[in-house]
Amino acid sequence: MDEEEQGDTGDPEFIKRQEQKRSELDEQLREYIAEWRLVRKKEQDELKKLKEKQAKRKVARADEERATAERKKAEEERRVKEIEEKKLKDAQDKKQRLIDAEKKRQTMMAALKEQHQNKTLNFVIKKKVLAASLSDAELERTKTKEQLEEEKKIALSIRIKPLALDGVPMDKLKEKATELWDVIVKLETEKYDLEERMKRQEYDLKELKERQRQQLRHRALKKGLDPEALTGPHPPKIQLASKYERRVDIRSFDERQRLFQGGFDTLYLEQLEKVWRDRVQQFMQRPRKKLPRWRGERPGKRPGDPDTPEGEEDVKGEDVEGEDVGPKEEKPKEEIEDEDLEEEEVEVDEEEDADDDDEDEEEEEEE
Repeated sequence: MDEEEQGDTGDPEFIKRQEQKRSELDEQLREYIAEWRLVRKKEQDELKKLKEKQAKRKVARADEERATAERKKAEEERRVKEIEEKKLKDAQDKKQRLIDAEKKRQTMMAALKEQHQNKTLNFVIKKKVLAASLSDAELERTKTKEQLEEEKKIALSIRIKPLALDGVPMDKLKEKATELWDVIVKLETEKYDLEERMKRQEYDLKELKERQRQQLRHRALKKGLDPEALTGPHPPKIQLASKYERRVDIRSFDERQRLFQGGFDTLYLEQLEKVWRDRVQQFMQRPRKKLPRWRGERPGKRPGDPDTPEGEEDVKGEDVEGEDVGPKEEKPKEEIEDEDLEEEEVEVDEEEDADDDDEDEEEEEEE
């Protein structure tokens, strides 16, 4: 390898080719650098032009803003001057009207004195004097439609001055149209801003009124009043708990509502419920077996009749309670009458118990 490298380095053609390649690369690099410098110079020139244009635009905008501010200031001064002149003129007109009214009043007073001296009660007031005594609002109402139209035309002719466009060049017309267009855009912008502001204020007022209404409702409920008592145009009447002691009623709405609930109806229902429970309890405690055996003298017994043996009653009871019993024997007539008497006595006892219960109930109700 070392010998080959030495041979290559010692070859003049190789050295010549290497130098030629270097020269070509140097030439390409010089061309690239020159082209880059040209592009860079163009960019710098364009940037410089843009900066100069921006500076000119800033100056023009500042001049335009200054001119606009001066024009607004002049318009404001002119408007203030016109308002002051109008106020001064109105004051002078008012003063003149007062002087004229005073003169007419003096004339009328002199005429009245003269009529009083002549002792004449009838006098005539001219229409001109009557018209002079009317106020401005009454005079405005008495104007006809033609008079109002004429006043409107006069006011519009004063406020909107006609444009003198005869013999004006095209450039001036374009400037005037541009100025009028700017004025229209400005007025429309202000109109839109004011409308949006009015909408926002209306919404805020509505929200504040609703919030105030809710607060008044809570305050009325706390004081024991009707919820809508404080939301009306007038304050609520003072409610007294006693018109004799003149005490203010501080009870809540629910407490005062409960005064009309219950009373005698509630007591009557409670009494009926109590009677019902007692009757049900008595019914549940009734005897469910046959009647107890008679231990004393048999009812309906006649003197000289033999006593009924105890075995016969048991046998009779078993025959009555049993289901599969043979043919019944016919009872004697005396035994049938005795049984009828016992059943009548049992029914009488039950009716007496029912009467006693009714009397107890009436006594409880009276208590």
